[in-house]
Amino acid sequence: MLKRYLVALLLLLSSAAGLAETRDVQGFFDQNLGDFKAELETARKGGKSGILLMYELEDCPFCHRMKQTILNQSEVQDYYRKHFLIFSVDINGDNPLVDFSGKEATEKKFAAEQRVRATPVFAFYDLDGRPVARFTGAAKDVGEFMLFGRYLADGAWKSMPFAKYKQQAVK
Repeated sequence: MLKRYLVALLLLLSSAAGLAETRDVQGFFDQNLGDFKAELETARKGGKSGILLMYELEDCPFCHRMKQTILNQSEVQDYYRKHFLIFSVDINGDNPLVDFSGKEATEKKFAAEQRVRATPVFAFYDLDGRPVARFTGAAKDVGEFMLFGRYLADGAWKSMPFAKYKQQAVK
């Protein structure tokens, strides 16, 4: 009897896991026009909480893991796109951009100025272009990354670090 129960439970869990809708990971990101100062105005007009930048490297295995297991999830894309403008920055890239203050730079120079040394880094900038929260490394799962999104969208970053927010959410 117990064996049948376990088999049924495993089948139910595996079918539920298959129900998670995935999409092309590019659906997570907004089109990057390279002018973050102008994007702040777009975020304000769109009622967004701020701008989220994913600092990445082309050959970064942790960036690849995030894209293939978390950023491609419809739940993640829908939530993050509702609350943030989201752009990718190649920390070795030579593409020109305008930073939040209006200064011209390359992706590489901008990332260095933001003290990004590892990838991936998800950095959240408020509507004034100030960096206020960051998540370094790959999230362990969709739940952790969604919790980070709620932490940002709900404004909890104003009163506590993400580690404390996460600890309180687990209780």
